[in-house]
Formats: sequence, C-alpha cells, structure tokens
Amino acid sequence: MNNYVTEAINLKSYNLNDADKIIVMYSKDNGLIKGVAKGIKKPKSKLGARMDLLVANTLQLLKGRSMDTILQAQTVNHFRKTREDIDKLTLSTYVSEVVMNFGEGSETASAEIYELLYKALNRISDSKEKKDMLIAAIKFQLKMLLIMGFCVELDTCLCCGERIVDEDMYFSTQMGGVVCKECCEPLGVKLKMHHKIRDFLQAMLQFDFNFESEYDQKATEKVCQVCFDLLDEYIKTHTNKRQKSAKLVKELSL
Repeated sequence: MNNYVTEAINLKSYNLNDADKIIVMYSKDNGLIKGVAKGIKKPKSKLGARMDLLVANTLQLLKGRSMDTILQAQTVNHFRKTREDIDKLTLSTYVSEVVMNFGEGSETASAEIYELLYKALNRISDSKEKKDMLIAAIKFQLKMLLIMGFCVELDTCLCCGERIVDEDMYFSTQMGGVVCKECCEPLGVKLKMHHKIRDFLQAMLQFDFNFESEYDQKATEKVCQVCFDLLDEYIKTHTNKRQKSAKLVKELSL
C-alpha cells in the first residue's frame, strides 16, 4: 500500500554510503522528490545507468518516513545525444538547475513543469545547432516563469502602463519587463532593448514549445545568447540562487 508509481527526471545525486546514493528528481505527480537508490554503486545493480543525471524514468518507489526508496526504474528517455556535446550538456544542466531552484512548493503545477522540463531536455538533445539549443532554453525560461507566476511583461511599460509598439525600449531585470524611454531614467533602468528582440521573446512565450515559427528560423545565435542572459538575470531575482551552469553557458559562447 506504501508503493507508488510516477514519472521523474533525475536532477542531482548524493553519496549516502559505500553502496547507496540519494537521487533528487522532479516527478510528474509530486514535484521535487528524493529517493534512495540502494546498491547503485555495485556493478550488478538493477538500477544502474537509469539513475544517471538527466534521465527520465517511470519509477516504482516505497514510501518512507523521511525518504522514499527506489524499487524499480524503467527508462523513458536517456537524452543520449546530450552527453556527446558540451553545449547540450551545459544547457540541459541549466534547465535542471532552474527546476531545482524553483521546485520547492511547486507540487500543484508538477505535471506542467515536468512536461516543460522533458520537452526542453528533448529539444536540446535533438538540436543540430547551438542556436536551436538556446531557443529551447529560452522557451523553457519564459514558460517556467509564466508557470511560477513571474511572467515577463513585454507589451506595456511597467512604470506608466503605456503600450510600447514599434520602438526601442528598456528592460528591467528587477521588475521583470519593459520600460519606455520616458520612464527609464527616473527608474535607473539602463538595459536597452530593440523592439525586434521584444518581438522575438513574445513569439517564444506565446507559441507552443514544439512549434517552429519564423522567429525561430530567423534568429541568430548572438540574439539568442543575449535573450538567454537577460532572462537568466531575471530568474536570479526570484530564486535568490545562481544557476552555476549559467556562467559556463556564457563562457562557451565567447
């Protein structure tokens, strides 16, 4: 009666003792969970590579007082191509860190977050170019912020409330959105944004994750990197934690 089944993606692991590990996962039904993988370090472990990081499994777990025990795991997706490319691995680690940092208390939206994480990891793994990997990460950033109630404002000035159309504007990573040219100076907002960058971000937010719009096709790697960095700064203001892999993403773009 204490057994349960759920889909989950491995995010992090800790050594428990000489034979066992603790696996931190994001599950479709219960949000962030921790499970003990007993005997995982032994050569003949039945769990084996299923407990590697960034692997999606269907799990059977035994409910425990302080921590659950992983009884069985059936792999859904290894995202194998991710492990063959440093850019893919870094961006996949980044999205998993965002879920880790946002994950506490997100149980009511666990199914939506799980599906978003799965789509992001799958899209990054299958990408052929760095630009496509970044687009997947940007879509993840925007949609994750929306789910958590921190949606980026891209239509109207956060100060005066006036709609900003085809003109350059400023972006506040503290406030989480655009500010018009008239309001930027009093607020001390100095990050200028071209209206075409705003249009690109709007498309990434509005369209379905797997839909490839004209914006996906026309975007350059440089534009995607700028947008990724901008959204990462905004995410930091709400998690109060730095995604360690974000720094590596920037270094790899140089």
